[in-house]
Amino acid sequence: MTTPPSTSRPSRSYDAVIVGGGHNGLVAAAYLARAGRSVLVLERLDHTGGAAVSTRPFTGVDARLSRYSYLVSLLPRKIVRDLGLDFRVRARTVSSYTPVERGGRPTGLLVGGGERRTRESFARLTGSDREYAAWQRFYAMTGHVAQRVFPTLTEPLPTRDELRRRVDDEAAWRALFEEPVGAAIEEHFADDLVRGVALTDALIGTFADAHDPSLVQNRCFLYHVIGGGTGAWDVPVGGMGALTDALAGAARAAGAVLATGHEAVRIEADGRTAEVTHRSADGEHVSAARHVLVNASPHELAALTGEAPPPPAEGAQLKVNMLLTRLPRLRDPEADPREAFAGTFHIAEGYGQLAAAHTRAAAGELPDAPPSEIYCHSLTDPTVLGPDLAAKGMHTLTLFGLHTPARLFDRDNDAVRDELLKSTLAQLDTHLAEPLADCLATDTDGRPCIEARSPLDLERDLRLPGGNIFHRELSWPHAQEGTGHWGVETGVANVLLCGAGAVRGGGVSGVPGHNAAMAVLDGARS
Repeated sequence: MTTPPSTSRPSRSYDAVIVGGGHNGLVAAAYLARAGRSVLVLERLDHTGGAAVSTRPFTGVDARLSRYSYLVSLLPRKIVRDLGLDFRVRARTVSSYTPVERGGRPTGLLVGGGERRTRESFARLTGSDREYAAWQRFYAMTGHVAQRVFPTLTEPLPTRDELRRRVDDEAAWRALFEEPVGAAIEEHFADDLVRGVALTDALIGTFADAHDPSLVQNRCFLYHVIGGGTGAWDVPVGGMGALTDALAGAARAAGAVLATGHEAVRIEADGRTAEVTHRSADGEHVSAARHVLVNASPHELAALTGEAPPPPAEGAQLKVNMLLTRLPRLRDPEADPREAFAGTFHIAEGYGQLAAAHTRAAAGELPDAPPSEIYCHSLTDPTVLGPDLAAKGMHTLTLFGLHTPARLFDRDNDAVRDELLKSTLAQLDTHLAEPLADCLATDTDGRPCIEARSPLDLERDLRLPGGNIFHRELSWPHAQEGTGHWGVETGVANVLLCGAGAVRGGGVSGVPGHNAAMAVLDGARS
């Protein structure tokens, strides 16, 4: 469920006005309100939660899907504890399954289900124990980095040298922070499929090649392997909306005013005082504040303050939500669908396939074999299904497509999205023993329970610039020129950026919200 519209009317003056009621804004609101500050949250939609919501997208069907964001890794337990949130996650029993055809027969790589089964799966696919041993070494290295880096996300920004000393592993530092991650992957692994599975974490919502000299793929990879100090990606019980509902409840309980249906249109600030102009159904309002925290993109911040906009951002993903009457059978005789879809199910994500898809998309064409990955929330957390659906063995399925930059949709968003969806599902069908279409449920109007969202759809619906799920390119988790003490500072002392575009933003983490609140409280103490 999502938070219902607020009936509260904003008053004129607050210690903090927060623009945007997504999860980061709610984290900031809860921390500041619990510290005794008066807080107003302005949300233009009729509900809070932003992209981290659970909805029933199919008419007359009691299935609550995490519509835009799916899994939890980067949310520090510290935030859950500090705010007393009634929120839980469950670990997936399988990390990933990747189907492939080798020697004319269907097979696949299972990662999870215990050390023995994973080792045997590697050996069955590659013919030896070499790749599994390399896998253990590679992820021992990333695990070491995760243990050292993740705790710093809720601390003041370390310098690059401080973070390097904290990592205390020059080979790991070079592999993740200095050289394109493709070099490390190729050094560790020989098998094309294994290389591809490792690379996918560098490409989620990030349009880049494995050897991109900008290292944007490294930054994406880093955030995908450090979560919780382990890199594990867990399932939010009740869907992602359970988190934002808990956050909204915590903020309200602490005294914050959550004003939905209020769109901020202008921020005027001089470093000490500020005014936020916002519109609602009953007219225009102005709220004064000592601090303004913007839980929106840097582009939106620039528009609100009248500053020059940052460089354009571009998303690169296809998001698809489905409801199935049953999980489809797989061509791989060794694969149980209840295991294969419980983790991340990789499609067309061999190393060579990912490179080919990037090359074609960079040339302005849809990939011939669109890479994507799927997971089934209801296998781990059946509470997202109504009792009748669960009893019938129905399941949710979520697909995330890669290497589909927003520019590809400019000519005709609806037509390109439909074409891409068709070819993406065709790639999945090559690994199934029955067409996915035969397993799709229908809503009460008889329509298949499937919806797809392109980057342009996300820009329209959620105001993500270019449909970029991170608001802009991810940053390194250390200080750089102009990043400030907490990574949330802007050019105006009392205006802070607390959304995904802040340093150490991106993903469902709450980190920018926490850090913006700490910046406000630190300033009061100094």
